Amino acid sequence: MSTLTTAQRIGRFAHEAHLSDLTPQARQVFKRNILDSLGCAIAALPGPPFKALREQFDEYRSGGTCTLIGGGTTSPDQAALYNSGLVRYVDLLDSYMSPGGLCHPSDNFGAILAAAEHASASGEDFMLALAVAYEIGCRITAIVPVMAKGFNHAIQLAISSAAGAGKLFGLNADQIAHAIAIATVDNISLSCVHSEPVSQWKGFSPGITGMRAVYSASLAKRGLTGPLRLFEGPNGLVRMFGQPLDIDWDDKRLDVVHQTIMKKYCSLIHGQPVLEATLELKRKHGLTSDDVEEVVCDIFQTGYDIAGGGGFGAKDDPQTKEQADYNLKYLIAAALLDDQVGPAQLEPARIQAADAQALLKKVTVRPEAEFSAQYPHALNTRITIKCRNGRVYSKEHVGFEGGLDNPLTWERTVDKFNWLSEQYADEALRGRIIDLVSTLEAHSVAELMQLLAKVSPEAGFRAKHPGIQ
Repeated sequence: MSTLTTAQRIGRFAHEAHLSDLTPQARQVFKRNILDSLGCAIAALPGPPFKALREQFDEYRSGGTCTLIGGGTTSPDQAALYNSGLVRYVDLLDSYMSPGGLCHPSDNFGAILAAAEHASASGEDFMLALAVAYEIGCRITAIVPVMAKGFNHAIQLAISSAAGAGKLFGLNADQIAHAIAIATVDNISLSCVHSEPVSQWKGFSPGITGMRAVYSASLAKRGLTGPLRLFEGPNGLVRMFGQPLDIDWDDKRLDVVHQTIMKKYCSLIHGQPVLEATLELKRKHGLTSDDVEEVVCDIFQTGYDIAGGGGFGAKDDPQTKEQADYNLKYLIAAALLDDQVGPAQLEPARIQAADAQALLKKVTVRPEAEFSAQYPHALNTRITIKCRNGRVYSKEHVGFEGGLDNPLTWERTVDKFNWLSEQYADEALRGRIIDLVSTLEAHSVAELMQLLAKVSPEAGFRAKHPGIQ
């Protein structure tokens, strides 16, 4: 082929990425996001799906070259699935937003971590491969409204994870292009994965995508070829998306991490300003759930469609974790009842409790045209709480701590990490993980995984942290 295909241009971008392209400022932000991903993963360890995965790994036993967070070893592809699932499970991971939709760049984390350990990579090389994956996934998200076209953002994740894994495995540019093609052509993910009743698969779709990406990169390393006209070919991604992908893959910058946003609450990103406003009203006015007669949440259309009862289905009867963290009615009720929305609020017993079910039925979510016009450049909401004594409290709120205008600092991320991991690692172990991430360039991925293997897969330490307020 005389003209490079899009897959080949992405492969060349990944192959030519160099540590010198990663500025000192970007490295610091990546360390923040890496520590955040690890905190999310550790908090998810007791989740029932991870017990099921360990049982399946035993059944489909293979040589163990990669470490599972919380101990144990397995194959690189299975480690990618497991550790990716952990990062996503409590819904506290990072996000990237564009006019056409969003993606979670740290969905790449588990796959790139497994590939890095399998390749005996340095901490620096791991960070570079992760930066490549972030850049690819976010650049595609910036121009293609994937979900609006009926697809899930696991499509661009297949591309980015395969590229990052291929770089760690030492593939040349053409081999990385083949890895991208192999991983993506059969990974056409549909946005109906978000529809009610939301299933466990919403959170594990990125993991299975990462698993396939790592395996695909290994196949490409051995000479297996994929359809390089993945985008341009008949019925390729260009036709599926209904638009070309006009992206400058000669631009070597690796700085999109500065555009990632972080979460304080176990909720989809659209719920962060909602919960911040709800908790501010509750605390300012000393409200209890008994005071509440009605709550009205006005929000932008996308937030309403996904989590308020719009296009993806009604939100009146959540029963599971997967339904709860995509349900603004429940999330508002949990905030008013518990003064926090963390992993404990996603436990089925809490979701199904009579007080939570009763209060969420007093919550109404409505789309607001003015807010919709400003999305995603601004995440706006208005919370109005009507009390039984006749008083009405209302707050219009734009953005949240963790957003682009008020980014989560390293210190706040350390606080979040300690909150999420304190039941699974003692203070000394948590301190060693934090210190290693803060000086990642001076360490190997193997050193990091040795520490993560010492984390308990079950809660063995008393929870004392109140959560990041």
